[in-house]
Amino acid sequence: MTYVSCFYHAFSGAQKAETAANRICKVLAVNQENEHLMEDYEKLASDLLEWIRRTIPWLENRAPEKTMAEMQQKLEDFRDYRRVHKPPKVQEKCQLEINFNTLQTKLRLSNRPAFMPSEGRMVSDINGAWHKLEGAEKGYEEWLLNEIRRLERLDHLAEKFRQKAAIHESWTDGKEAMLTQKDYETATLSEIKALLKKHEAFESDLAAHQDRVEQIAAIAQELNELDYYDSPSVNARCQKICEQWDALGTLTQNRRESLERTEKQLESIDELYLEYAKRAAPFNNWMEGAMEDLQDMFIVHNIEEIQGLITAHEQFKSTLPEANKERESIQAIQAEVQKIAQYNGIKLAGNNPYTSITPQSIDKKWEKVQQLVPQRDQALQEELARQQSNDHLRRQFANQANMIGPWIQTKMEEIGRISIEMNGTLEDQLTHLRQYEQRIIEYKPNIDQLEGDHQLIQEALIFDNKYTSYTMEHLRVGWEQLLTTIARTINEIENQILTRDAKGISQEQLHEYRTSFNHFDKDHSGVLQAEEFKACLISLGYDVETDKQGEAEFARIMGIVDPNNSGAVTFQAFIDFMSRETTDTDTADQVIASFKILAGDKNFITAEELRRELPPDQAEYCIARMAPYAGPDAVAGALDYMSFSTALYGESDL
Repeated sequence: MTYVSCFYHAFSGAQKAETAANRICKVLAVNQENEHLMEDYEKLASDLLEWIRRTIPWLENRAPEKTMAEMQQKLEDFRDYRRVHKPPKVQEKCQLEINFNTLQTKLRLSNRPAFMPSEGRMVSDINGAWHKLEGAEKGYEEWLLNEIRRLERLDHLAEKFRQKAAIHESWTDGKEAMLTQKDYETATLSEIKALLKKHEAFESDLAAHQDRVEQIAAIAQELNELDYYDSPSVNARCQKICEQWDALGTLTQNRRESLERTEKQLESIDELYLEYAKRAAPFNNWMEGAMEDLQDMFIVHNIEEIQGLITAHEQFKSTLPEANKERESIQAIQAEVQKIAQYNGIKLAGNNPYTSITPQSIDKKWEKVQQLVPQRDQALQEELARQQSNDHLRRQFANQANMIGPWIQTKMEEIGRISIEMNGTLEDQLTHLRQYEQRIIEYKPNIDQLEGDHQLIQEALIFDNKYTSYTMEHLRVGWEQLLTTIARTINEIENQILTRDAKGISQEQLHEYRTSFNHFDKDHSGVLQAEEFKACLISLGYDVETDKQGEAEFARIMGIVDPNNSGAVTFQAFIDFMSRETTDTDTADQVIASFKILAGDKNFITAEELRRELPPDQAEYCIARMAPYAGPDAVAGALDYMSFSTALYGESDL
């Protein structure tokens, strides 16, 4: 008992120690896992906060760039940040929150106190930093877009400034030299007057450019206000333009005063020059327009259009006398200028200062107009003759087409009636149709003549014909259909004759068949549709109602009369069916019975019996095609006349 007691106490203590050790290991494992999660959280939080700390200053940097390319690069960097750098951090933030919630849940389940991150690394701190990051991000994006718009505006303004400045500088090039020349000191009176007018025109041009100079200054001011990076060069260029503009104004005023001091009393010559210019310009434009109209190509398609052109040309010719008076008046003004200059000993400076149109050019263009008028007359008359010829071709074709079209339609209708009606015997109908066919063939020269007229129309490039609604294509198709219809109708009558003679059908029966066929041909199409044929069969007493047995019987009959599955029954097929149903025809059984008689009631027949009973050619035909007989009573050379007979009627393979 002492030993047992000692063993009991020893083993009981060891078990308690093992249980205690397991509990401690479990607690330590949970604690270690929690500490690992805390360390991961601290590290993730530190890294994320550090990234946010580094990123926010970059997003808050509002230092503007000078060029659009640099700002575009910033925008591209920001897009890379959005597409590449930020999404992983969003995932890290989400993972951080997941780890924090998981850690708190595990601590709570293991009766541990809640985890308190280091100061500044709470989830709320991270959310706050993240909110600040997104605020900076939104502000940065808005700033980028505004800055790009500003730079776009600046680039646009700078380019506008350069363009306007270049235009202005190009315009002012040589103007100072022009204003400072002393050409008026040795000029004649007429030259001085012209120079004065020219100077007035320059002053008007100068005043018109005042707005451009003001625009250039306003653009430069706006560039300065928008802090354009190259404002110094813009200001320098603007200053130079303004100073040059002031100098031009002073020089312009000085030259005007000099010209006015030397201006003489010869206003009449100037007034005559001005009157000449005012009247010569519209007259010159009228002549140029007239020459253009007289040489203009015209495309007409009928007599009315060419007659309209001829009428307009006649109206134009009626204005020529008045135009010639205007030309003579204009030339008289120039003659008066020469007369005054010679009388007063004035040296004319040259051409009219108000226009480049000379009297010689006016006379030359007038002569050209006079030459073009008869040419236009000839061209219009030639076109009128061509259109009259075309109209004759239209009428010629239309007269023929308007006769042939109704003729073809009438013949088609008559053939249709002949094929449906039963007037006389089939031979009478066939004779009538062949006479009809001959008359149609004899009509062919009219078609050929119409083809010739159509060829002439095509060669004349005539595309319309108001005198007829028929086209050659339409008539050609109708003619071909007519020939096809008469040939098909004749063939049908011939087949009906063959059927009648082969099956012994009387004329009265054929008449009854045609009457029944026409009665159920409700749409007068010349064929019976499936439903029309079914109605006809029902009227004849066939059991083809809508039940299963009736449908099968109707399908069998349709297979006989419509083997091609066209869905329609022709009159010939109708006759074949009706004659098959009403006449006594040979059958496979009748032929087998006949062969059995020749064979002496045997189930087979020999070649000798066939040669003895049948003509030689028919006997050899049967011997070549009859299969050997394989019955129990077969003898050498026995032939199977039963399979041969059934094959003749399609009831087995031959």
